[in-house]
Amino acid sequence: MERGNDNSGHAEHGGHGPGQANHRRMQRQEGHGGKYGRFLLMVLTSTVLMHLLTYTNVFSAGHIRFSATRLYLSLIMGSTMAVVMLAFMRHMYRDRAKNIAIVAVSAVIFVAALLMMRAQTFVGDAAWMRAMIPHHSIAVLTSRNADIRDPEVRALADEIIRTQLEEIAEMEALLQKVTR
Repeated sequence: MERGNDNSGHAEHGGHGPGQANHRRMQRQEGHGGKYGRFLLMVLTSTVLMHLLTYTNVFSAGHIRFSATRLYLSLIMGSTMAVVMLAFMRHMYRDRAKNIAIVAVSAVIFVAALLMMRAQTFVGDAAWMRAMIPHHSIAVLTSRNADIRDPEVRALADEIIRTQLEEIAEMEALLQKVTR
């Protein structure tokens, strides 16, 4: 029996070949959020991971605190990433209305997060210290681990380490006081 050039297997399997099964599976997935749902999940997952990764450069894990500023930066990165991913994968995402909505919502999130970051919206006493502790910790890490050879620069780095650790301790004590 000679087989035709039918990649879906319709002739051999009564219209129910591997290609048809894959097509039905994809249709079922489309009904549960489909590729746009997966796109949203990719962007949300990546944004959360990027937010967590912003803490990888602290000197001590004990210096990790939630920071609204880092959240704003993560939203800026996530909204930008959504548009970039959509542009690179436009052959997979062909629904013009949904694509326009993704770009529009991403632009709104980007602008809102940028303005809130610049204005330090929702950053009061405690939130400011929670943001500054990891920030100071980064200064300690880079000052301690950088390959600094000039004696004056090394002295400056050592002074930064000393003062930043003192300020972290002071902010931790104040944070305890203002959050009681």
